[in-house]
Amino acid sequence: MRRFNSFALAAVIMTFSIPTWGQSQNFKNGEVLEIEHAVIKELINNYVDTVKLDEILTYGIEAMLNRLDPYTVYIPEEDQEGLEMMISGTYGGIGAIIFKRPGEGVIINEPYQGSPAVKAGLQPGDMILSIDGQDVFDLESAECSERMKGKPGTSVNFKIKKVRSGDTVNVDVVRERIHLPDIEYAGMLNDSTGYIRLTGFTTGAAQDMRDEVVRLKKEGMRRMVLDLRGNGGGAMNEAVDIASIFLPRNTLVVSAKGRNNAKVAEYRTMIEPVDTAMPLLVLIDGASASSAEIVAGAIQDLDRGTIMGTRSYGKGLVQTIRPLPYNGQLKVTTARYYTPSGRCVQALDYSNRKQDGSVGYVPDSLRKEFRTAKGRIVKDGGGITPDVELATQEYSRIVYSLVLNGIIEEYTLDYVSKHDSIASPDDFRLSDEDFEGFIKFASGKDFDYRSQAKALMDEVKKAIEDEGLAKLVGTQVDSLSKAVDLDKETIIRSNKDEIVPFIEEEIVVRYYFQPSGVKVRLRTDTQLHEALEKWDDGALLSENA
Repeated sequence: MRRFNSFALAAVIMTFSIPTWGQSQNFKNGEVLEIEHAVIKELINNYVDTVKLDEILTYGIEAMLNRLDPYTVYIPEEDQEGLEMMISGTYGGIGAIIFKRPGEGVIINEPYQGSPAVKAGLQPGDMILSIDGQDVFDLESAECSERMKGKPGTSVNFKIKKVRSGDTVNVDVVRERIHLPDIEYAGMLNDSTGYIRLTGFTTGAAQDMRDEVVRLKKEGMRRMVLDLRGNGGGAMNEAVDIASIFLPRNTLVVSAKGRNNAKVAEYRTMIEPVDTAMPLLVLIDGASASSAEIVAGAIQDLDRGTIMGTRSYGKGLVQTIRPLPYNGQLKVTTARYYTPSGRCVQALDYSNRKQDGSVGYVPDSLRKEFRTAKGRIVKDGGGITPDVELATQEYSRIVYSLVLNGIIEEYTLDYVSKHDSIASPDDFRLSDEDFEGFIKFASGKDFDYRSQAKALMDEVKKAIEDEGLAKLVGTQVDSLSKAVDLDKETIIRSNKDEIVPFIEEEIVVRYYFQPSGVKVRLRTDTQLHEALEKWDDGALLSENA
């Protein structure tokens, strides 16, 4: 009997152990799903409070997907408008940027050019008191925004307090399909140099770009700057079609490889180019990503133009929209993309996270070398490294504080309320008298106005106190801290040259809309000016053009 029992025990052990030794990944997945189902069942039946299962599961889905990468996301039915906005850059509404403080009305901050808001006579600074009869004072900004949006062709009624007259009027605005253009500005920098600032790759971006290139060539453009700084990307097909403006037909722009690397999708130019010889300069920075890197990478790999700026973000992943039950959507990463030379620009390795869950960059030692069409060395794994590095435009701490705290924006609306009109964008300049008015306005606001030196001294003082070194150091640090402790007026006035361009741009936008504001910004764009100076030298172009 003992011998029989021993064999029986061995059989039982083998019955449960053999699958464990050789179990497949599918078996493990099924095991985890069974555990998850059991946990949910226990929560429903035994948790002390009522469980909001839909909230828990949605949170779980979001956390699960975030573990993969930041781009794989679940989009429920109620967020479909956001998905449409992401893909097409359109939504149904009145076409205006608003802001609101708790307990106050909604301020029309910036209406879009040609929008329903403009057609209805709404101006920057106008205050919305109610929307369709509902007072807005107790509503959040997001709630007000949602009430303004709606199906194109429908009307929304506002009670408005006009910014200049102070009159209260009722205004009906007919909603339209609002399209936010990807081309923020297109114009001539001088007699021969055209400039286009592209901020995204939503539906129609390539056609808009092609139209602008044709227009600028008619105006005398013989060389072109394509500004992709801050462009976070968008649709891959739009990137390919934009590249087709400058590359011969049937040129490979980008390829994509999914889980099975044997299956490679190639994306080539399908449309006749506008100009394959015109000198081209592409500006990029650390916020240029995805489709922006596809365009810059193709131009660089094929030696079609010169890339200038700072290294791009490094997003070499492709997302696909997949349908889910109950009208949900899954934006899922399905492939990596590769530039014509064969390099992947992906900089972050999401597949190999550290123990704390963080993600590291691909080390320089693992970056591989590739060759452009003319044999120049380019590397993968770290975004697009520009052919010519440009110094990053730096601003003082007070400028960031004034912008991020909305001080310049508030002053702009105050300025607009007192001026019916201003000079043209080319001629407008903030007067010394108006700047003094800004200093007085800003001095009455509560914000962190410390200089960089003062902020650092405060950190040093705290470190000295935390480490118990105050008695050893004495009063030296206090004396130095007081020396750099400037009042608001002094520190604002000392940074006038940096602050004034920001104010001028914001004011011009309120009277002449966003493209004119960009035109004003270009006057003090030191990185652009440096790029043009280096481009004029012509050394790199002789190799790449």
